[in-house]
Amino acid sequence: MKTFVCACEARIFFRNSRCFGCRRELGFLTDRVVHSALEPALEDPHVFVALAAPGARYAKCANYAQHDVCNWMVPAGDPERLCLSCRLNRTIPSLHSTDQRTLWHGIEIAKRHMIYTLLCLRLPLVPKSAEPDRGLAFDFLAPTEEAPVLTGHANGVITLNVLEADPVACEEMRVKLGERYRTVLGHFRHEIGHYYFGLLIENGPHLEGFRKLFGDERHDYADALERHYASAPQADWTERFISTYASAHPWEDWAETWAHYLHMRDTLETAQQFGLVAPPVRRPAGPYPESFEPLLGDWLELTVALNALNRSMGLPDPYPFQITDLPARKLAFIHDVVAAHAGRVAGR
Repeated sequence: MKTFVCACEARIFFRNSRCFGCRRELGFLTDRVVHSALEPALEDPHVFVALAAPGARYAKCANYAQHDVCNWMVPAGDPERLCLSCRLNRTIPSLHSTDQRTLWHGIEIAKRHMIYTLLCLRLPLVPKSAEPDRGLAFDFLAPTEEAPVLTGHANGVITLNVLEADPVACEEMRVKLGERYRTVLGHFRHEIGHYYFGLLIENGPHLEGFRKLFGDERHDYADALERHYASAPQADWTERFISTYASAHPWEDWAETWAHYLHMRDTLETAQQFGLVAPPVRRPAGPYPESFEPLLGDWLELTVALNALNRSMGLPDPYPFQITDLPARKLAFIHDVVAAHAGRVAGR
């Protein structure tokens, strides 16, 4: 994703909590979507001056100050002690377990990465505690023999099995399920797709367009999943879907394609930061290029280069996907839906 510059002009990265150049503490300012060097305010050691926002005062998120699993800030004087990302948590792993605290740290890095992208795309982010009917919440749960945990989404609550953040357990599941791309960030992007289907598509003006491309979501979901797991992938799945799992049901097709769109936007932004891809020509009043096609062209060029670089190292392709005509049109549909929402937010 985007890299930032410290007050000392050293490059700083999104997950850093301290600059390696000047050793200042760092904090991400959600109201400005920028990562900033911090200096303690003279009037209060718990208040910080953000050098990237002259005159603004911030406090550390409580999970930054107490547990060091966050590096985001809240405006000084805000009654909320948790940052935007941490306020979305409904259940966190046990603080009494060192292993679970370690897993939680990895989970939060991935979640903040996703939240950053959603902020940049101007998508709604409201805690379920504030809006029970339409808000978002996360439950991070550890499985037991008596109570296994399935990662998924239901009614605005995203549940994540904390073992997904364990590298060994994740690799075992990756091999067992034949999923070449399985990461915590990937889970978040997929499940948040289900959430935004409810906000942006269901019962809205885009529903007819969705059904023309993805199919009728009213088909029985449980039966569709049972058939998917009981049979081999459709012979022509690469012509119609971004992944085999996307072929299970229109809801999963949407969520898989949504996750892929976030993969593309985030990776392209990273490539732009390092001069590998030219920044897109954006609309005058917003963060979006007019058309999806230039993004797709840049993406295909970039992924060819990524695969070639890995092959030069004797490693597997990092991008084992094909984007044929129909999946490309589905991605373009998501681009247009997200851009339309951002336009409404900006009052255009």
